[in-house]
Amino acid sequence: MIRIVIAEDQRMLLGALASLLDLEEDMEVVGRASNGEDAVKLAHQYRPDIVVMDIEMPGKNGLEAAEELKGSGCKVMILTTFARSGYFERAIKAGAHGYLLKDSPSEELADSIRSIMAGRRIYASELVDDAYGEENPLTQREKEVLGLIADGKNTKEIATQLYITQGTVRNYISVILDKLQVTNRIEAITRFKEKGWFK
Repeated sequence: MIRIVIAEDQRMLLGALASLLDLEEDMEVVGRASNGEDAVKLAHQYRPDIVVMDIEMPGKNGLEAAEELKGSGCKVMILTTFARSGYFERAIKAGAHGYLLKDSPSEELADSIRSIMAGRRIYASELVDDAYGEENPLTQREKEVLGLIADGKNTKEIATQLYITQGTVRNYISVILDKLQVTNRIEAITRFKEKGWFK
């Protein structure tokens, strides 16, 4: 019997997933959590074979919880709506054995859990393509500048903090906008977040 803990902050979806997996003859849902912190507690309490986890949850997110469970002996499968290469890379670093999208067919979930228990790693194919196809185009310094913009700093404050001139900051910003193919700072931050490049 494959023992499963599910972590999902949308209650209806949590119930539906649990019911779906409980219908499988070789699976049993032993715990349900609505955030990453509870998922980690339940994993230690029930020692499941696998934790099926969403990413964006209140408090501790699924990636942080996966990092905490790394090496605990229980496998982690990420189940999310977010096909973001940055999230995918973090999930792999956290030791996740699977990364599926919520719009996958429901029968794929149980099959993927069985495959993971058999020692395979299951990743959504579109993410694998993305992860190898798209690198973050910004240099370390450009990432710093964009990070400060995201923190609400203006050109003068960024210049002071990085010990560079305001003109240099403006040059960095125009290069960032160009590389990310956007027209303003807000779009740049949004694009960078969507790609999951803010670490």
